[in-house]
Amino acid sequence: MTAAVPALRAEGTIALIAPAGPAALDVEKAGHWMRARGYDLRIFPGVYERDGYLAGSDKTRLTDLHEAFSDPDIDAIFCLRGGYGTPRLLDSIDFDLLRAHPKPFVGYSDITAVHLAISRYAGFVTFHGPMLNADLLGDKQPPTESSLLSMLRGDLVAGSLLAHPVAYPLTTIAPGIACGRLLGGNLSMIAAVMGTPYEIDAEGIILLIEDVNEPLYRIDRLLTHLRLAGKLAQVAGVLVGDVAGVDTLALERLLKQTFEPLCVPVLSGWRSGHCDPNLTLPMGALVRLDAGEQRLVLEQDVVFKP
Repeated sequence: MTAAVPALRAEGTIALIAPAGPAALDVEKAGHWMRARGYDLRIFPGVYERDGYLAGSDKTRLTDLHEAFSDPDIDAIFCLRGGYGTPRLLDSIDFDLLRAHPKPFVGYSDITAVHLAISRYAGFVTFHGPMLNADLLGDKQPPTESSLLSMLRGDLVAGSLLAHPVAYPLTTIAPGIACGRLLGGNLSMIAAVMGTPYEIDAEGIILLIEDVNEPLYRIDRLLTHLRLAGKLAQVAGVLVGDVAGVDTLALERLLKQTFEPLCVPVLSGWRSGHCDPNLTLPMGALVRLDAGEQRLVLEQDVVFKP
């Protein structure tokens, strides 16, 4: 079982880092957002930098990541945005340092690479969830914020049902029940780190996939890549998040073609990823997926209160 991390304490301090791409930040708005929820915000240097399509140099972004984890005054780490850049850091991350200072780490999209690496080499739960710029300061629907904070604060414990908004119907691609660690994220990034020491450990997992700006044939190609690499044959179940920009019926047909031969439960349409709302999911945590009943239940505590 993947280790839980300390809960986000009341009146704690949240670090903002930019391990991937750059983005303009309204510092006043960001500080106000945090203070309104009872938190202090500490902005790390890379957030203010830009190196082409990267938020600062590799050294700056790596240093920010390490210092945010090692600083005892930091209670949780939020990412500014995705884009590209985290794979460049993977072989320089000090996983012993991270393992010695576990804390909630939140992001999605390109941040998937760090989620996979932490799961494999540091062994604690991370959170596929909203980022500050596009999501939390972007006025996304209320479940985006409440899903994140309730999980980080420890309001959701083992046995809790992860609620999904009724306004967004789910689709059962293949019924069934499976238990396993929830792992994955951005499909393009999962495929990008294949063949490296940071590739997804798919044995017995509930695989999460989501993506954006990828036409259907590319989604097909990415799934086929994982199938030919032997990863899909290892999974216990599949949770499909938002696949933005792809026709829903065409996607469902592809999912059935891909996963029905594997005889595992598959649930599609979970509002997680490049969507509104963007619900938080605990990476590495043990969950139970009931695709027929369209339920996702935590099977372990993901945070603990020291």
